[in-house]
Amino acid sequence: MDEDRNSNTIPNTAAGWDRMELSAGTLALVVFCLSCLLLLQRRKGKLPPGPAPLPIIGNLHQIDSKDMVKSFGALSERYGPVFTIYLGSQPIVVLFGYKAVKEALIEQGDDFSGRGEFPVMYRFTQGNGIAFSNGEKWRNLRRFALLTLRNFGMGKRSVEELIQDEARYLAEEFRQTKETPFDPTFFLSKAVSNVICAIVFGNRFDYSDKRFLTLLNLIGENFQLLSSAWGTLYNIFPGFMKHLPGPHNRIFQNFDKLKLFVLGILKKHQDSFETSCPRDFIDCFLVKIQQETGNPLSDFNIETLVMTTHNLFFGGTETVSTTLRYGFLIFMKYADVTEKVHQEIDQVIGRNRCPTVDDRSRMPYTDAVIHEIQRFTNIIPMSLPHAVIRDTHFRGFMLPKGTNVIPVLTSVHADPTQYKEPQRFNPQHFLDENGRFKRNDAFMPFSSGKRICLGESLARMELFIYFTTILQNYSFRPTVHPDDIDLTPIISGVGNVPRPYQLCAVSR
Repeated sequence: MDEDRNSNTIPNTAAGWDRMELSAGTLALVVFCLSCLLLLQRRKGKLPPGPAPLPIIGNLHQIDSKDMVKSFGALSERYGPVFTIYLGSQPIVVLFGYKAVKEALIEQGDDFSGRGEFPVMYRFTQGNGIAFSNGEKWRNLRRFALLTLRNFGMGKRSVEELIQDEARYLAEEFRQTKETPFDPTFFLSKAVSNVICAIVFGNRFDYSDKRFLTLLNLIGENFQLLSSAWGTLYNIFPGFMKHLPGPHNRIFQNFDKLKLFVLGILKKHQDSFETSCPRDFIDCFLVKIQQETGNPLSDFNIETLVMTTHNLFFGGTETVSTTLRYGFLIFMKYADVTEKVHQEIDQVIGRNRCPTVDDRSRMPYTDAVIHEIQRFTNIIPMSLPHAVIRDTHFRGFMLPKGTNVIPVLTSVHADPTQYKEPQRFNPQHFLDENGRFKRNDAFMPFSSGKRICLGESLARMELFIYFTTILQNYSFRPTVHPDDIDLTPIISGVGNVPRPYQLCAVSR
């Protein structure tokens, strides 16, 4: 059998060698054609400079899928703050540094307002929902969502009370740990998610609800998978990866389970809602669907409702809870920062009442610390991909309509022209010489421009009230020496995911 196998794999006839040479010639021709196509694509529209791509893989060999921001930083040193890379055969314009990102997203915000290609999400959303739609559909859905969420109190006192209630539940959960080590991940996810659940679904979930815990686990797992090398590879080679076994397939299984959950809630709403008295976001959307029943081109239908609800549920849970989780890790590493926050809380709020958003203006140091946590951790390091919605002139280049654009938000937050010590955690970045809070235009944790996160005001309220409520009641004791606490993310992709840890919440 070994002899037969060898005779099949090593050609020993003239015909065999001819076949091999033909195959090699065909491969060389394919490589040449692909290279020409890539070069023609680059020349079309005068894209910014960048490294020469290889056929099929593009510049993937020059990109660390585990730390794309670092790779982009190295390329920006050679090609400047605006450059082109190829992920597979797809050209992508990268914006690196505050000035480039500001010029694109703010000064030319309408041109850069498209949502870029994101295959791993498109397979699930099919271009529906707020986050991943484009054109008139996106404008209609965003306008409706902003108005409806404001009517239900986003950024107002009524939602502040919801957050205060959840903060008290969270503080009680910490108390139940009796100062023993615990992982805060699920505690924080439950508290944050319940706020968006109350707004969108009309009710909160009990912290012991097994279905609720399962959903939060699905969201957390998907955030990690989307940020992993598997998620990155799917976005680059979707046609190949969708046929390949691997962890990335769990993304779609998890999304399908989340969709079934939303459909179940939607069915209950359809059975009980009254047009004249909408109770929550879903009811309002159902009313809008009824109003546009006669319009065959309407963007308001069950599919856009399900995906919009999913976007709000997913986005309203993971980013804020991950920021809180990262923040507690930072508080344990920098005890001097924590002590100053404790002192300001005691002076302004005391120990006997709930923190309010109004307290923020009288607590400049705490406000600066929260801003610095967001700047330093860069939970969404590269924003979601953008695209230009028309042929766009930018910095002497011409980006054809539909060109994908990555604004690297981490490069804004680490820009040495905007922050004195960008690689260090330093709340002084947001304080003036008199200790007053100082705003910085190069602060973009929610992105910027037309595609800025519509939940920004809600997230800001949540971060302030959750941080101050917990620190009002507890000190944190790490399970390792503070010097051994590692703040580098365990995964960096779509999101930065902090390393797992445990803490002890010690009553003050």
